[in-house]
Amino acid sequence: MTVIGVEKLTKAFKGKPIVKGLEFQLEKGRCVALLGPNGAGKTTTLRMLSGLLKPTAGTINFSGVQQGEDIRNHIGYLPQYPVFHPWMTGKEFLVYVGQLAHLTKQEAAEKADQLLEKVAIYESRNQRIGKYSGGMKQRLGIAQAMIHSPQLLMLDEPVSSLDPIGRREVLTLMEELKTQTTILFSTHILGDAEEISDDLLLMHQGEILESGSINTLRQKHQSAKFEIALFGDTSTYLEKIKAFSSVQDVYQEKGEVHVVVEDIELARKDILTKVLEEDWPLEKLALSKTTLEDLFMKVVKK
Repeated sequence: MTVIGVEKLTKAFKGKPIVKGLEFQLEKGRCVALLGPNGAGKTTTLRMLSGLLKPTAGTINFSGVQQGEDIRNHIGYLPQYPVFHPWMTGKEFLVYVGQLAHLTKQEAAEKADQLLEKVAIYESRNQRIGKYSGGMKQRLGIAQAMIHSPQLLMLDEPVSSLDPIGRREVLTLMEELKTQTTILFSTHILGDAEEISDDLLLMHQGEILESGSINTLRQKHQSAKFEIALFGDTSTYLEKIKAFSSVQDVYQEKGEVHVVVEDIELARKDILTKVLEEDWPLEKLALSKTTLEDLFMKVVKK
């Protein structure tokens, strides 16, 4: 079942297009990563989907939402830099936003306790938010976005500003929440997208370049790759490797040479023959499969 469908969604500022004719659908019960570098248009897209920003052109259709109905009743949204009232306690804040979402005070209080338990800060419910850690604030922010049981939960860079402990806490929470609602989150961190998402929207310079499940996109762009490590300066061997007819691409990363090839067996023979003939100081030769980073770089370079 489709939760939201987007057609030709466009946003321009002072005549300059920032988001350019996006088209995609989000399916119920999926966790979708809107993946792209800083400046790709991810936040602008989320703000349009949340109703905070009016599109220049295009349509956004929510399942079961009538024309002209307030879509905010159906979505939960956590901005990249959420703002809280530091003098409020965590529970007071959730009750407050629950009432803004048209819950009664009693309903808001009951839902607040449930969500505080779910996001694992119930023990700190009566503590002032100004004393919360970064991870606790993000958890509270996710709780406020869930207070009215939305069809779609949207999170803008939910872990980018957190330390490693806070980041792990929030990613674990998202893993749990994706069994209960549809999640769309933006990120430029490839590892996070790979870890918890079911589907990807690969965004670059305001456009969706690819969309689909991680497995489908991997299969579509799959290519074999060798990782080569040599003692000493590996850069001197790059041109020799590039010259092999079996090689598609060569790049250096963290002291290793990554070699994308068309024919695994031919490339293995070419490389090992050259290693033996010229006595290269080989430390490692390993075959690996395309990572999400490889996939993204391949799509962006098209």
